[in-house]
Amino acid sequence: MSVTDHADSDANADTDANTSTNADLTDALLEHADREPIAFDGFRLEATDDGYAIATPATERTGLSGRDLREALADETDDVHEYASNWRYWQRMGGEGTARRAFLRWCERAPLEDAVESETEGTDDGRSEATRAVPDRYEALAADGLERQWGQLSITTRLADGSAPGERRYDLRHVDDRGADPADLEAHDRPRDARDLTTYDEKGRYRPLKTAPTLVSGWAFTGLSGDDLVDAVEFVYPATVANWHRERRGNLDVDHWLETAERQTGIYDVVDELPREAVEWMAEACCVDSQCLRRREWEYEEGDELSVDGGDGPFPCREPCSLVIAAARKWAILETEEERTWEFELTTSEKNQLEALIDAVAEGRTDEIREADVNRGANRYRARYLRAKRVDGERNLCGVDSSVDSDG
Repeated sequence: MSVTDHADSDANADTDANTSTNADLTDALLEHADREPIAFDGFRLEATDDGYAIATPATERTGLSGRDLREALADETDDVHEYASNWRYWQRMGGEGTARRAFLRWCERAPLEDAVESETEGTDDGRSEATRAVPDRYEALAADGLERQWGQLSITTRLADGSAPGERRYDLRHVDDRGADPADLEAHDRPRDARDLTTYDEKGRYRPLKTAPTLVSGWAFTGLSGDDLVDAVEFVYPATVANWHRERRGNLDVDHWLETAERQTGIYDVVDELPREAVEWMAEACCVDSQCLRRREWEYEEGDELSVDGGDGPFPCREPCSLVIAAARKWAILETEEERTWEFELTTSEKNQLEALIDAVAEGRTDEIREADVNRGANRYRARYLRAKRVDGERNLCGVDSSVDSDG
């Protein structure tokens, strides 16, 4: 067989496949419309006494026979085909009203079917955004795909080649790898693999908080189904899709600090003794975008809001997490200590250096300060020099012993 014969054979096979899938699409439409009218994403199809009536935002046709409908759907340049295949995809996807389905529609900027709030122009924060009509979505899906950001995840939705009309596939990677060549990334295709990617940070340290902005990069999932995408996302950020969906529907149950603290038992029974102002300091330390990608929705108690901003993440935090509770136990104990006046002899530069050290450690910037940059207060050699000068052999600052007065 010649190359031309092969090409003709492949073309005929593609034509036969397209004919088959379009026929399946038409059969599904007719079967459904004969039972009840279709109204979905701007597409309407109804069986009437005069034949089928079909409408999109751009066109309206009545008195169509089944053959007329088949011809319209066979023309992939006709917007009817896009609207019909879009309906069929979400019919196959199923799960209307579920978090999974809502999340997948959010990924491609489709209107959310059961959201309390309207879809309007806004930011890509998971709460307010511009949605797209079917033709606009299809144009983007068929080109480079539609991208969404979920924490440190970049999700791209695209139309699947050689599949049923309107079939979607999903690619998942780290936001830092958006423009990377797929060949340079570690390829994965099983959603459960995402769990292993979240265990350690880039320095090999264990990540106790899955929503910390320390997710490693250098990997990619390609060609995922909708179900597999949601599973992979949930392995990276557990429960975030479900809580996001509850919030969108207006039924997110929030447990504020005081009620959460008061139900703690055992060694954590002391956390409800943490003073109100200390809860503010705790939220500033732990519950901001630089430390956690969840958006804090809990306050001190109902009607008593914390002054610290809750963050801008797409998925909400509905209650203080276990890491916050564990840290709160230590702070509750430390806050029982009485304040004392201490006297240290330091130069102005040394006082400024201590402040710079605290800030660098708190913001995780110590690794950014080069050893040769001795002008920075948190420079390692500057810190070692200050220790050599002001800290004695018993590790007491300026020789002042405080070991008997402190719990650490």
